[in-house]
Amino acid sequence: MQKIAITYGILSGTITIATLILGLVISDGGSFLSSEIFGYLTMIVALSMIFIGIKRYRDQELGGVIRFLPAFAMGLAIAVIAAIIYTFVWELYLMTSGYDFIDSYVNSAIEAKRTAGLGADKLAEEIAALEQMRSDYGKIYIRIPMTFLEIFPVGLIIALLSAALLRNPKVLPARQ
Repeated sequence: MQKIAITYGILSGTITIATLILGLVISDGGSFLSSEIFGYLTMIVALSMIFIGIKRYRDQELGGVIRFLPAFAMGLAIAVIAAIIYTFVWELYLMTSGYDFIDSYVNSAIEAKRTAGLGADKLAEEIAALEQMRSDYGKIYIRIPMTFLEIFPVGLIIALLSAALLRNPKVLPARQ
C-alpha cells in the first residue's frame, strides 16, 4: 500500500508542479498557461493518479475488491504526498526565481482591476487586499500552508470520488 501511495503521489505532484512551472516560465504572465484555470485543470489531470493508484491497489493487492474507507485512505495518502511534493518544489522555484512570482501576480491583478473600471473606493479596497496578500506571501509560515491548500482540496475531492466509484468491483473490473 505504501509503495503505491508513494509512487502515485510522487508522479501526481511532479506532473502538476512541472507543468505549472513550465507554464509560468514560457508564458508572458497574461496567457492561458499562467492562468488559474490552467493550473486547476493541470491539477485535476495530474491528480487522476489517485484514481489509478486506488484501482491498482484494489486490483493487484486486494483481488479486485475494496471498501470505501481503505480506498479513501489510499487516495488521501496519494493526495498528501502530491501536495507535499508540489509545495516543496514550489518553494525551490521561488528561491531560484528570486521570489518575484508574487510581485508579478499582484501587479498584473492590480492592473486588471484598474482596467475593469472599478470605482475609486472599490479599486482602493481591492488594491489594499492585494497588497496585504503580497505582504502575507512573504511570510513562509503563511505561504507554505497556502501553497499546500492550493492542491490538497482538489486531491481530497478526487480521492472521495475515486473511492466512491472504485468500491464497486463492477467499475473497471480487474482483468483476469
